[in-house]
Amino acid sequence: MKLLRVGSIGNEKPVVIPTGSTESYDASSIFADFDRDFFEANGVEKLRAAVSDGKLPKVDISNKRIGAPLSDPQKIVCIGLNYREHAREGNQEIPKEPIIFMKAPNTIIGPNDEIIIPRLSAKTDWEVELCVVIGKQAKYLKSPEEALEYVAGYAVSNDVSEREFQLERGGQWDKGKSCETFNPLGPWIATTDEVNDPQNLKLWLKINGAEEQSSSTSDMIFDVAHIIWYTSQFMVLDPGDMINTGTPQGVGHGKKPPRYLNAGDVVELGITGLGEQKLKVISSI
Repeated sequence: MKLLRVGSIGNEKPVVIPTGSTESYDASSIFADFDRDFFEANGVEKLRAAVSDGKLPKVDISNKRIGAPLSDPQKIVCIGLNYREHAREGNQEIPKEPIIFMKAPNTIIGPNDEIIIPRLSAKTDWEVELCVVIGKQAKYLKSPEEALEYVAGYAVSNDVSEREFQLERGGQWDKGKSCETFNPLGPWIATTDEVNDPQNLKLWLKINGAEEQSSSTSDMIFDVAHIIWYTSQFMVLDPGDMINTGTPQGVGHGKKPPRYLNAGDVVELGITGLGEQKLKVISSI
C-alpha cells in the first residue's frame, strides 16, 4: 500500500492507494492520521483489512496538495557518511560504525512544498535519502536479521543541510540539519510489501533539470537492517519514528568547486517505487 496525507498545510487527511491499484481511498473515517498512534495500533494491517473489505470511500486527489506522508514523528534519526562513493568524494575514511545524528521533527514538509534557505546561509545543500519508518517499538534488538520486522515502510527523504552551520560553526551537526523546511518527505510511505529489497533501489536528484546524484542503495556501507539493529542498542525506536539512511555521492559540498542551492532553484528527487519530489527553493523572509 501507499500511505499519503492530502490537503492544505495543517489540514491533511490520510489516504491510501492499495497495492497494485491506482485508486485512492479516504482513510480518515477509521484513522485520524498516519502518526505514532496509527503505527502503534497496528494500523497498517487494520488499514489493509479495511481496504480488502471495501469499507473506504474513493477520493479524487488530483490537483490537491500532497503533504508529508508521516505526521509528527517523535524523532528523526539520521545516518551520516553511509555510502562508499560519498565517503570517497569527501576524502573520508569508511566509518567502522554508523554515524548517528538527530534532526528536528518540525523540519518535515511535503514533497512539493518550498525549501527555505535560512538567514545568513551561503551553503545550503541537498541530500536524497531512503527514509525508513518504524512500525513497532525496537529496543535492544538481538541481531540485524530480525530488524526488518520492525519496519512499517519506506519513503523518499531530502536531508537538506547547511554546511557552514553543520561543519564550520563548532559543536554537533544538528544545527546545520534542523533549519526550517530541511526535511521534505514523501510523496508516500510504501509499505514493506511494495519494496522487495531496500538494498536494491535507485535514487537520484536533479537541480534545475541537471542530474547531481545518481546511485543505488546497494552502495550503502551499513544496510537498513544493520542500521535499525545498531540504533536500537543506543535508543528506543518508537512506532512512527523515521530514519534517514544516508546520501550517495553528488552533494553540492563535494563538488569541485562546491555548489549550493540558491533562491529560484528547483530540486527534483526520487527513489524506485517511492515516488518523486519537486520543490522550489526560496529565501527566508
